[in-house]
Amino acid sequence: MGKLSIIVGLVAAALAAFYLLAAGGNDAPFPYPPNDRLAPSGAAGEMAVLAGGCFWGVEGVYDHTQGVTQAVSGFAGGEKATAHYEVVSEGNTGHAESVQILFDPSKISYGTVLKIFFSVAHDPTEKNRQGPDTGTQYRSVIFYASDAQKQMAESYIRELDAAHVYKHPIVTEVVPLKGFYAAEAEHQKFLDHNPTYPYIVFNDLPKLRHLKQLYPDLYKK
Repeated sequence: MGKLSIIVGLVAAALAAFYLLAAGGNDAPFPYPPNDRLAPSGAAGEMAVLAGGCFWGVEGVYDHTQGVTQAVSGFAGGEKATAHYEVVSEGNTGHAESVQILFDPSKISYGTVLKIFFSVAHDPTEKNRQGPDTGTQYRSVIFYASDAQKQMAESYIRELDAAHVYKHPIVTEVVPLKGFYAAEAEHQKFLDHNPTYPYIVFNDLPKLRHLKQLYPDLYKK
């Protein structure tokens, strides 16, 4: 095994340990949202829009989640005119790098989508940053599309905080979805198209391993 492979392996192990520590430092079952249930077979598809740092990793997690029919990297929180990667990267547009998740609610519930968001996709206790990335464009946000999504998101955050799942309070914002704008083509499926890209190797591939470890029945290749 070469030195680079050893370094990558060590970093991946350290990041996996970080996620466990962030979630209380143990392997206790991560709680489900209250009143979470699957919809009847044949129910109409649903949508969630979530922001949790660089969209490459968040999209990658949901691309590999059973029941998700499509995950799209993009921007939410600002105006359509400024929804461009280079502009958003300046950090003053109001946008957060976000992912639009389309899913079959008879196979995966909105509550489970949120559970993966909090337990795998990012660290919800980091404010205006995520890992090596800093700025409001990397903040943690749930953009709700209905009152039902709003109520579930807010009650779930209260539940997680009350259970002290994390060592620090959750800073995730829960705000109405006013618009989602897809990012440029080169940002779509970035993780799957660039599995050896150093940022992906160090920051995002550990999330996929964590997803498979925690939720093997929900993981898809």
